[in-house]
Amino acid sequence: MQGDSFVANAVIHWLVVTLRPREAGGNSGHGEVLPWTPTTLTPLRLKRRDYSIVCATAIKRRHYSDRTEDTYVHWIKRFIYFSGRRHPELLGGEEVTAFLNHLARERNVAAATQNQALATLLFLYKEVIGKPLPWLEGLERAKQPVRVPTVLTRDEVQRLLGNLRGSKWLMASLLYGAGLRLRECLKLRVKDVDFGYRQIVVRNGKGAEDRVTMLPASLVEPMKRHLERVRRLHERDLACGRGGVQLPEALAHKYPRAPYQWGWSFVFPSYRLSVDPASGVVRRHHLYENFLIRGVKEAARRAGIAKHVSCHTRATRSPPISLKAATTSAPCRSCSAMRTCPPP
Repeated sequence: MQGDSFVANAVIHWLVVTLRPREAGGNSGHGEVLPWTPTTLTPLRLKRRDYSIVCATAIKRRHYSDRTEDTYVHWIKRFIYFSGRRHPELLGGEEVTAFLNHLARERNVAAATQNQALATLLFLYKEVIGKPLPWLEGLERAKQPVRVPTVLTRDEVQRLLGNLRGSKWLMASLLYGAGLRLRECLKLRVKDVDFGYRQIVVRNGKGAEDRVTMLPASLVEPMKRHLERVRRLHERDLACGRGGVQLPEALAHKYPRAPYQWGWSFVFPSYRLSVDPASGVVRRHHLYENFLIRGVKEAARRAGIAKHVSCHTRATRSPPISLKAATTSAPCRSCSAMRTCPPP
């Protein structure tokens, strides 16, 4: 906990120093700043390139996802900006309440956005700085209205998928036919596709839990043909010395040869090699999210669908769709588990 507190205070001090506007007479490169001298810590000015490493330490020790890390850093920076670039140790419940009320009143954010900011500040003060916030008196919670979901009809799903080709069609078919989320589809590994049982194992899904969903029968052959092309790409990368993939957590240290094995390869690899920001190794990652997001939006435009269509839009309350007719089927959201609805 002391190590986390030191890292957090160092990062926050760096933010306070670098974000404060330059004042007259300042010759330090960042202007004159208010002194920050906690009793147990020494003021530390970090270089910009060291910021991401230091800021991630406290969060990574708790095995939070990369998305959570980026979100927490974003809200901490916004809180510092709102509070006049003062160090959070000098602030308390009143400033936190004022910031959250500002989000609800002036910024008119959704309830989920305000809750996200609240969770970030609770984590900052309790888990990192070590000073839990008091009860936030006067906190105005953003209202959470009941929204009617966007629902596609059977004909709209057929037209949407009919305007997709190649990997985009296969990925969209998995989203609709197997009930996969976007990130789950992108991070799918070859070893988790079981043609014998016609099922897909989703690893580290929402809530860091695994689950099993079915592989639609009409997607078996297209998936096999797709994996044949991916395997040729994998073998070509191995021949060039670039065949390794990123493994979750510390599995690369436990199984040094696993990154080069076919089973650990991504089902939907990127078309380009890229540098892993964590290790600096040049390797082939999975496809970027915008590859499918933009493809689905463009397919909806070509299909003439006026509804707001995204990768999260489902045909939930429409009649079940046959895989033979529409190349996919809608996940049955009324059931507890995501599965393909039976054909009509």
